[in-house]
Amino acid sequence: MRARHCDPLKTVTLKTGQPPIVPGRPRSWIWRCFAAAVFVVALILGPLTENGPADKLFAACLQLTCAAALLLLSGRVAFSLLTAGLVFGAISLAGTLKFAYLTTPLLAPDLKYFVNRETIEVLARYPPLLAASLLAVIALPLLPTLALLAERDGLMPGRPRGERLGARLVGTLAALMLLAACTMPDGPFRSVFNKPMWVTINDRSFVTNFFTSFNDTQVAEPAIPAGVDRSIDWRLDRPLRAPAQKPDVVAVLQESTFDPRILRLCTVPACRYRMFERDRRTRAGGLLNVHTFGGGTWTSEFAFLTGLADKLFGNAGLYAPYNLAPRVSYTLPRAFAAAGYRTVAIYPVTGDFLNARNAYALYGFDAFHDGSDYGLGWESTDQDLLAVFRQVYAKEKAEHPDRPLFVFMLTLHQHGPHMTPLALLPAPFDRPLFPGAFTPRKLDDWLNLNIGNYLERLRQSDAVLAELERFALDRKQPTVLLHFGDHQPSFDGAIQVIPKKLPRGAGPNSSLVTYFMLKTNYPIPLRADDTVTDIVYLGSLLLESAGVPRNAFYQANSLLRERCKGRYLDCADTRILASYHDYLFNRLDVLRDE
Repeated sequence: MRARHCDPLKTVTLKTGQPPIVPGRPRSWIWRCFAAAVFVVALILGPLTENGPADKLFAACLQLTCAAALLLLSGRVAFSLLTAGLVFGAISLAGTLKFAYLTTPLLAPDLKYFVNRETIEVLARYPPLLAASLLAVIALPLLPTLALLAERDGLMPGRPRGERLGARLVGTLAALMLLAACTMPDGPFRSVFNKPMWVTINDRSFVTNFFTSFNDTQVAEPAIPAGVDRSIDWRLDRPLRAPAQKPDVVAVLQESTFDPRILRLCTVPACRYRMFERDRRTRAGGLLNVHTFGGGTWTSEFAFLTGLADKLFGNAGLYAPYNLAPRVSYTLPRAFAAAGYRTVAIYPVTGDFLNARNAYALYGFDAFHDGSDYGLGWESTDQDLLAVFRQVYAKEKAEHPDRPLFVFMLTLHQHGPHMTPLALLPAPFDRPLFPGAFTPRKLDDWLNLNIGNYLERLRQSDAVLAELERFALDRKQPTVLLHFGDHQPSFDGAIQVIPKKLPRGAGPNSSLVTYFMLKTNYPIPLRADDTVTDIVYLGSLLLESAGVPRNAFYQANSLLRERCKGRYLDCADTRILASYHDYLFNRLDVLRDE
């Protein structure tokens, strides 16, 4: 057919069936080249930088499959490549920047809990972070839209419309099915799912960890067996024994701390510390069962502050500061607040770490002091924390003289690695304390290095806790002091090979045992002499020691401790445990709806 000649400013049709050319519209090849460059750069700097071959392949497959699905759906090459490249590039960049500034990568729960006014305030304090965020907000919708408007459908030209649509529909469904298969936890990339949480937030696989973390946002409640015994009474009917004056309550979570004497080889004097010894002020103490090993301090924080185990809620429990903090109905700070207490938290690093600032507000703390407020950080010692505690305590007493205090503080000095050369440590830790304890020699050296570092830091912790005890208990003001370990250090897994000695009844997993010590400077009867005590019971023990009325949740918590002899998830009486969970989740509604 002969071309029609018309005004050059108007649409020109060259052939039958060929789309019109609009003068002034940028040629599509320019957009395609630009989009291909963006896609390749995003692939190279994103998925291909992931940690390990499996993560690289997983992230690359996601980016390629997303681009294919968009291409088959839209028929626009530039739009598809540009959209996939920008989205995956933005995820990788956001993960990199969040890790650099806030020490955690971008995770799925961030989309729900981290996009708020506080986040905008944080961005405003970091100009590069703010600039990158504004650029992403502008570029992500604008560039793909321009590419879509500038480009025509380039798939299967000349084929009948119905045939084109049918083929593209089938192709799009196939691409989406492939994408779904890739993101299934039990699918072809099952090895990249269900990493330990500490690995997830540290291995710098920003794209992989963002997408796999969606699997960990669904909160599951414990299954209640049919025929659960609802005749068991969970109400505590006992007279309250309280001191004449409401006591201050100080609780200290000791990072990666356990009594080294549970290691069979640890019989030298350097293994004995006063912080683990009972005295006339001790009301309860001994072995503590926790629910994490080698990391995951935030799950121990959750267990202590809520009386619930993160493991009750499936993989979502690993993200307790995001997923569970907004939903818990009963917490220890709220129980103290109901009794007139001022509740204060002292956090050793930035409150942006793992949503801590938001989580602690949701747990019910009146005040939250993080490392940014007082110059604390990952290298801070227990002595640094004690100095901050003194400042915060004095400030709170000056501003709220008529209210008792509940102060919760976390230390950080025992956080790994424990790898300072022994020659740089003070005596007696400047040489192997256990020569020839293990073979081969390499393992012997590695364990001596890690245990030597651990014991040297433990000596510092012991001195600081003695100083804190003098400050808190050597005075007329009634005071409760609790300190406990959140988990054992892993020494990169080497601690697992060290034989442990634990009393019968301490539980099947020796790696989940730390310690706790609860003292008061006033007499109070407390029945807590179990072989091992689960961390979920520390809150009710504190309330009982302080003479604070226990609400329905903490009454049941106290009764379960007595009925299960300090055990929790491994309680010997499964009938009692099932009844307890039924009471909590079906009658007390301990987990609010979202």
